[in-house]
Amino acid sequence: MKRPGRAVRVAVPVILAGTLLAGCGGSSSGGARTDMNMQQAAERADAMLDATLGSVVPEVQWAHDTTTSGSCTVTRRRTVTTVISEQRRGSFLGVIERFWKKSGYEITGVNQSQEAPAIFARTSDDFRMSVEVAYKGQVFFDVTTPCVGKSDVGEPTSKPNGPVYPLGQIPTPNVRSDFWSAATPLPSPSS
Repeated sequence: MKRPGRAVRVAVPVILAGTLLAGCGGSSSGGARTDMNMQQAAERADAMLDATLGSVVPEVQWAHDTTTSGSCTVTRRRTVTTVISEQRRGSFLGVIERFWKKSGYEITGVNQSQEAPAIFARTSDDFRMSVEVAYKGQVFFDVTTPCVGKSDVGEPTSKPNGPVYPLGQIPTPNVRSDFWSAATPLPSPSS
């Protein structure tokens, strides 16, 4: 009986390594999408945030929050400055969840906490988004891009529908809405 020769013992690990690399994208950009760079991905994230906030009726006031860039990803953030009362938070989050589902986004998680509810979703091409309620009921939106081609990233170009705050100085909710700030829950549809 013959034993496998040196060529076979060397070839098997090389084939396995090639297979594993191919599964990881195997591109010279480290698995990054090559059809989009970081600026283009940031613009797409901005458009997703614009559409999401545009789905809220009556509208809420919001401001741009920090943008962060990794080696191949970008996260865009927006902060809501409208007071969304505890009694209306469920309705607000329901509007967002329905819009994301209608847009074809997959809901990947829901935190039903009374103090800090949140919804997490992603697109079919792996943009990941969240809406979270935090301190004093402030609502935060994030969109993180998939890994894309490296590029510089400019500031968002969409205009907030309220004051422009210096980064790090967005106040806790301070804008009253007859609808979203109301201290009464919405009547159920059967009422």
